[in-house]
Amino acid sequence: MDTKFSVALHILVMISESKEVFSSQALATSVGTNASYIRKVISLLKNAGLITSHQGKSGYQISKSPKRISLLEIYYATQEIDHIRLFQIHQNANQDCPVGKHIEGAVAPIFTSVEQQLEKELIDQTLDQVIDNLYQIAK
Repeated sequence: MDTKFSVALHILVMISESKEVFSSQALATSVGTNASYIRKVISLLKNAGLITSHQGKSGYQISKSPKRISLLEIYYATQEIDHIRLFQIHQNANQDCPVGKHIEGAVAPIFTSVEQQLEKELIDQTLDQVIDNLYQIAK
């Protein structure tokens, strides 16, 4: 998994909790990456309707309350998917081998169960909870 999800959380918390207007360079400095990567993540968040910007004005705004933004919504936006698929099954198993012939059927239910559990956890968590955690840790 890449870092777009955690970078998006960082960006969204900064935008949500600051009265400052942040450029992509300022966000990149906080995240510890380059501005072009930040612009890519911002583009994904904008495409998902999670943040907005206005022509001719610098900076970004969150499009709805952090309490109404699930972590699953952010994950889907940053991964450009609509279903979690963490585990890939290798494709060229030897069908003449007793393990190779049945391995996909043996592991697929386990993989699916784990992925569904992760989706349930992420849908129940919100950006607001990340913000609350940040304030608790910062004390």
